[in-house]
Amino acid sequence: MEVLDLLEIESEVSLPKRYSKLSVEEMEARVREIKSKFGDRLFIPGHHYQKDEVIQFSDARGDSLKLAQICSQMPEADFIVFCGVHFMAETADMLTNADQKVILPDLRAGCSMADMADIDQTETGWGKMQEIWGDTILPLTYVNSTAAIKGFVGKHGGATVTSSNAKKMLEWAFTKKERILFLPDQHLGRNTAFDLGIPLDQMAIYAPLEGKFEYEGDLDDVKVILWKGHCSVHEKFNIKHIENLRKQEPEMKILVHPECTYDVVQASDLDGSTGFIISTIENAPPGSKWAIGTEMNLVNRLAQEHPDKEIVSLNPFMCPCLTMNRIDLPHLLWSLEKLEEGEVVNQITVPKEVAEYAVLALERMLERS
Repeated sequence: MEVLDLLEIESEVSLPKRYSKLSVEEMEARVREIKSKFGDRLFIPGHHYQKDEVIQFSDARGDSLKLAQICSQMPEADFIVFCGVHFMAETADMLTNADQKVILPDLRAGCSMADMADIDQTETGWGKMQEIWGDTILPLTYVNSTAAIKGFVGKHGGATVTSSNAKKMLEWAFTKKERILFLPDQHLGRNTAFDLGIPLDQMAIYAPLEGKFEYEGDLDDVKVILWKGHCSVHEKFNIKHIENLRKQEPEMKILVHPECTYDVVQASDLDGSTGFIISTIENAPPGSKWAIGTEMNLVNRLAQEHPDKEIVSLNPFMCPCLTMNRIDLPHLLWSLEKLEEGEVVNQITVPKEVAEYAVLALERMLERS
């Protein structure tokens, strides 16, 4: 589902104005009251990138896949109110029982990266790739993708990947086929493939909007086809940020997410998944200094939770992700109060025919993780 579609849906089910008149204290008290009332029947997962005002109420905190897996282990929860984005709620819906209801407090909460690969573009691009390379390609998709894309990948023998297991999954994929199509984040695909020893000149970019390949060499030499998508947050970190920091704070270590561009990852001291970033900071010695290239809410939270270390954003002017930050305290309270009234709003459901193949793609990954 595209972001514009979500905005149209949101206009149909808008937040009542009375929530703007409630104080923070009043809303927090009501959320606690409703959570207590529902008990185990209500489960609230919270993604690392969420605002503090909602993450404080999460029953579990983690990345998207970890949270979906935790949801699948909560059969007593009738309602899962997911503080994350649309594709995360889709995965939770696919991995939970049919009688459990997954709710997204604000339907505008999406992921621009996931929206950069829709199913029509993917099927069109796949057809072009089959004409050029034939049956030599295995598709992989980052879990930050729609259920439809996960389903496409599962249908064609591929699997999902996370930023922490991408290298292992690419290694597996190369035992199956000669080439890999990596969706939808070109940077994670490029950085991971390069770590495996694949040179940049054996990677082509497929630009879905133009329907063409960005590659200057012989297409027969291509080993990895990178979908032209990116994270709008991580792409904002650039080499100038690193160069300036090296001059001003030479003792500061630079730690970035592999969704950053190739040059940024190569110039950093360390790169890794959100979980890797968190564990690195947790295990770092007191007094150490860190500049982190990832989402601002997480950087700020790490700084608050580790006052014995100096932690800053690699980009001091970075803004939080627009769509990742849609869920706020009023929307969380509204969705819970509707449940209290016996009404389910903003339920996320994945069609059975899509879920079947999407779950297959997830299972192929989980078997190897």
